[in-house]
Amino acid sequence: MTDLNCDELVELVTDYLDGALDDEAGRRVADHLAGCDGCTGYVDQMRQTIATLGSSRPDVELTDEARNALLATFREPPGRSTRRT
Repeated sequence: MTDLNCDELVELVTDYLDGALDDEAGRRVADHLAGCDGCTGYVDQMRQTIATLGSSRPDVELTDEARNALLATFREPPGRSTRRT
């Protein structure tokens, strides 16, 4: 298999964090992370989000606006931002 690019890593990150990738795909993700600071930061943000949401109250619901903003953030490739200051 070939090396991953950043877009491919984004597609695999949930399975990677869940430990659901086969050995080859897991190695490719780990290899990519070893050389890509942007994706390493992205995966760290995903871990923090999972840890935070996992410890939050299960009855808390997001507004549609907040949910859409969160989803848009995680669809954005690492190293890019849609936020305007």
